[in-house]
Amino acid sequence: MTALCIGLTGGIGSGKSTVAALLVELGAVLVDTDAIAHALTAPGGAALPALQQTFGDDIVAADGAMDRARMRALAFADAGARRRLEAVLHPMIGAEAERRAALALTQPVVFDVPLLSAGSAWRRRADRLLVVDCGEATQVQRVMQRSGWSAAQVRSVIAQQLPRAERRALADAVIHNDGLSSAALHTAVQTLWRHWTGLPRAG
Repeated sequence: MTALCIGLTGGIGSGKSTVAALLVELGAVLVDTDAIAHALTAPGGAALPALQQTFGDDIVAADGAMDRARMRALAFADAGARRRLEAVLHPMIGAEAERRAALALTQPVVFDVPLLSAGSAWRRRADRLLVVDCGEATQVQRVMQRSGWSAAQVRSVIAQQLPRAERRALADAVIHNDGLSSAALHTAVQTLWRHWTGLPRAG
């Protein structure tokens, strides 16, 4: 039996990570592509030599990890730099994600992919796509509270992401996470889990 593969995406500050954690509670195996990317670019990470070759030694911070603030600024300011970054990271992320998914055997797998789009290999890989959505004002408020970024910085990131309407158009299901209580969000996730898997809550 092949495991059900659920693609999970949403804009920054949408609550996607919270939904991912709830799905894990219900019995899913989470494959977090952002966490994989962080591991690949941490001190000693497998992607660092190629990144240094592509962008120069300045891309490595004093602690030996990729300088994420510098790389973010480059990628947001220059589409060519973003494509070069993706050319290095995406194949490595994909290979590690598939390795982790294979370990799940028959358990449902959730691929948490922040930048999933219509042409993405992740969309083709997923049997079902869940989008976590909320208004831009909510996104800005949440990210400012948790990160200390300015509103302008948050909106700059939102502008680089897929527009909300396009994300929703790709979805098999959308959770509208504006003003939901923790209990209501949990209920929404559990209802969808049962519908897609036929499985009760784990444990």
